Amino acid sequence: MLLSAHFRAARWLAAGLLPAVLFGQNLTREGGRWVMTLTGSVPATSRLSVTTQGPVHLEGGSGNDVSYTAKLSVEARTEDDARRVLSRYSVHAASSKGRTVLVGPPVTTNLTIKVPRLKRATIQTTEGAVEAEGIDGDLEVNSGGGELKCERIRGDCDLSTAGGNIRVGEVDGDLRCRTAGGLVSVKTVRGDAVLQTAGGDVEVANAGGDVHAETAGGAIRVNNAGGSVTAGTGGGSVTVGKARGTVTIHEMAGPVQVGAAAAVRCESGSGGIRVSNIGGPMRVTTAIGSIIASLLAGANFRDSFLETGNGDVTVLIPSNFGVTIRAETDRGHVVSDFPGIRQRTVGMQILAEGALNGGGPLLRIAGTGGTIFIKRQ
Repeated sequence: MLLSAHFRAARWLAAGLLPAVLFGQNLTREGGRWVMTLTGSVPATSRLSVTTQGPVHLEGGSGNDVSYTAKLSVEARTEDDARRVLSRYSVHAASSKGRTVLVGPPVTTNLTIKVPRLKRATIQTTEGAVEAEGIDGDLEVNSGGGELKCERIRGDCDLSTAGGNIRVGEVDGDLRCRTAGGLVSVKTVRGDAVLQTAGGDVEVANAGGDVHAETAGGAIRVNNAGGSVTAGTGGGSVTVGKARGTVTIHEMAGPVQVGAAAAVRCESGSGGIRVSNIGGPMRVTTAIGSIIASLLAGANFRDSFLETGNGDVTVLIPSNFGVTIRAETDRGHVVSDFPGIRQRTVGMQILAEGALNGGGPLLRIAGTGGTIFIKRQ
């Protein structure tokens, strides 16, 4: 098996390094399993690699050593049976050439590790939750299944799990999260963020750079982004509070709301769309649902397009904003606050055109069976 080969390779590497110092062990009964506790330490280096089978808790701190507590557990009828099984296993820990390696045994192991300053930490577990906090450098985590949590990561962060929530507190660098199913929640990332889940919500409070969020089914919420936002969902709402760059949204079904952005591109299969304070070009389309768009006067606004296959379109335009309007609706109506917009009927289609405040970039509006409202903001 690939897993067995991975453990053998890790142990072979550890065998050539400086071994750990074991401080003690004992055997206790916890629930339906027997647990052997091992503690040890190894000289610290700038890089840490952990390979194990079970939960991991990594905590950054001070000192010159990497210390660990490992709880190995098995199911056995008696203490003697458990001891015979567990006595064959240990944690392989060693340091050499700027790298510290910890390899757990092929039994369920709950591993707690305390480390000093690190340039990089890598954790791989076949199963179980992983928590990491106070890491000065980069962090990479790969779990075969379990919740991932991290806090106060000063470098880049790469988190992946085959199933479980991912919760991120603070990351100073770039962030990448992937889960086969579960919530992805981020409080603060100062770099770019790429967040993907096969099923669950994606939440970002603050991002210093670009945000790319994808979910096969769930809501996406980005409160504040210092760059662009790209969001895609197979079903669920998308909410972007504020983005300094362009907001791009692709979704199958669900409402969309953008509070402020430099520009917006949105395609929706069904659901209402509301975009506000858009300083640049807009391209917004939905097959079913209403559109509300609020323009922000500025030199960056360029030709734009709003379209719904079934619903109303409402555009709010600042009174001093120069723009050229071209609206058309099949089997619907056009209502305008601006006398400069003139309407005419061609068959069952109503066309409304006009230049506001001397004209400017072209804003095309198209709808079917609804009303187009052109309002003064």
